[in-house]
Amino acid sequence: MKILITDGLAKQGLELLRAAEGIEVDERKGISADELTDIIKDYEGIVVRSATKVTKEIIEASCGRLKIIGRAGIGIDNIDLDAATRNGVAVMNTPESNSITTAEHTITLLLSLARRIPQAHSSIKSGKWDRNKYKGVEVYGKTIGLVGLGNIGKLVAERAMGLRMKAIAYDPYLSREAAKKLSIELVSLDDLFRRSDVITVHTPLTDETRDLVNSESFAKMKEGVIVINCARGGIVNEADMAEALSEGKVGGAAFDVYTSEPVNSDNPLLSIDENIVLTPHLGASTEEAQIKVGTTMAQQLIDFAQKGVVKNAVNMPSLTMEQLAVMKPYLSICEKIGSLHGQLCEGAVRTIEVSYEGDVAAMDTGYLTVSVLKGFLSHIMDISVTHVNAPSIAEERKIKVVESKSAAKRQYTNLITAMVTTREGTNEISGSVFGGNDGRIVCVNEVEIDVVPKGFLLVSNNYDRPGFIGSMCSVLGKNEVNISRMHLGRKSVGGEAIVFTNVDIEVSEEVIREIAAIENIISVTQVSFSDE
Repeated sequence: MKILITDGLAKQGLELLRAAEGIEVDERKGISADELTDIIKDYEGIVVRSATKVTKEIIEASCGRLKIIGRAGIGIDNIDLDAATRNGVAVMNTPESNSITTAEHTITLLLSLARRIPQAHSSIKSGKWDRNKYKGVEVYGKTIGLVGLGNIGKLVAERAMGLRMKAIAYDPYLSREAAKKLSIELVSLDDLFRRSDVITVHTPLTDETRDLVNSESFAKMKEGVIVINCARGGIVNEADMAEALSEGKVGGAAFDVYTSEPVNSDNPLLSIDENIVLTPHLGASTEEAQIKVGTTMAQQLIDFAQKGVVKNAVNMPSLTMEQLAVMKPYLSICEKIGSLHGQLCEGAVRTIEVSYEGDVAAMDTGYLTVSVLKGFLSHIMDISVTHVNAPSIAEERKIKVVESKSAAKRQYTNLITAMVTTREGTNEISGSVFGGNDGRIVCVNEVEIDVVPKGFLLVSNNYDRPGFIGSMCSVLGKNEVNISRMHLGRKSVGGEAIVFTNVDIEVSEEVIREIAAIENIISVTQVSFSDE
């Protein structure tokens, strides 16, 4: 697997990657967008920080070869996530690796603003002794309002409460019970603006959060409020902030991130001299954080290249090594159930219903359902289908996906059933895992069977009459097609039956037509499975 690194990586991370079996690393710092577009088709993976923009054009220029984008850090606004998902490219970041250092930087900026440290430092360096001019404020007893209570937000809250500040937070994705366990009061955004002495943002940059803190927000805030942005540039409107600082509505502001980096010379924040602290995106810039980010990203890439594990994915379900070890046989049988459906399916698909019974129902079935979709769609699409883009393809094709679970055990300790409804009707296929890793197809349209889904198979629907099996075997034998296994099932004696025949080689269309001409056969279809 060839991996391109464009914005650098800690040497410890590079050493891990270069020592890993099956991985080749190229480092191209400072590469232009045009150069990247030209060479991206030579790589399966790319690792970026915040400088490189991975655009739709770059992703599509990979011609399907690119499989993974690693963001060594948290923010992913420099990656076209929609384009990556549509093209089946997994995007993963390292959300916890620089959380501590970013939280510490936030608190550092808060204290620098409260005590006006940078301005006092510059003053004394210029030969002045302005003790009265740089009178600060205490943070003790003040209320800090956190917009976003993810990894970094929680760490900032812990440190602020250690300074005996009161913490309140706005996070629409967090329950009040979860916030209460952290001793943090969950409030509305308007309440946070009205009550906070200090406001700090910790959200990703999205269409919903862009300019989230603006002139309307400032109008709701206390006089002299302190506002800090160590998250992403653009969450706090910079022009509105400059005006609020000039008017005295905001008592102090600190920025570590900006809408354009490096900061443009016409950025309105640069016109403010007092009550502001600006740092050049230093949130993750500690030795410890850089090493942790580099080694974490390297290990995630190694796990992906060698084991297919995607950890900290932002556009697909993530799996840990421990989860993969348990779920791997279930992922395999799910994909093969979907694959069999896809190869036998006729007509436009309306609904795919996946049910889980027994032990498997206790697992993270979301990833299993995606495996069913991947197997199914791979046989009806002319593009590469992965765990990343399978759900979006299903959505685009208006395929309704339904999932259900039951802990009850019937005939099997675990049973996975996928029912596909098309304009032509409904087909149902069930599979199970035996002995921990032996996946089998155990039922097709209520006919019990025992099929090993590997290699090439002939699926024959026929009337249950004497002589059919012998006739089919004679045709295969005459054409030097060896049979490895044969599985038969029927609902009733003399009624319709189904036969799954594992063969050693792919059967030609001519031989299939000869089998289809045998008396009492309804249909015959050749299907294939990977042997993984």
